[in-house]
Amino acid sequence: MEDQARYTVFTRTWWKLNPAWPQGREPEMGKRHVLKRNLSWVEARELCTEWNRTHKPGKLSRKAEFEQQ
Repeated sequence: MEDQARYTVFTRTWWKLNPAWPQGREPEMGKRHVLKRNLSWVEARELCTEWNRTHKPGKLSRKAEFEQQ
C-alpha cells in the first residue's frame, strides 16, 4: 500500500547572529520559506537532498527540510 501522506518542503536557518555568543551566533530557528507543497515522501526527500547538495548552509546553517501536511 502506497503512503498517501503529503509533505511540504521548506528552508530555514538554525542560528541567528549575536556577537555576544561563541562564534558570533546564537541558536534560533528562523522563519520557514516554502519551496514546494503536496509532495510524496520520496519526492520531498529527493528535493531536500538535492537542495542541500547544491546550496552551502553558510554560517546560519540554512537547510531544506520537510514535514507532513
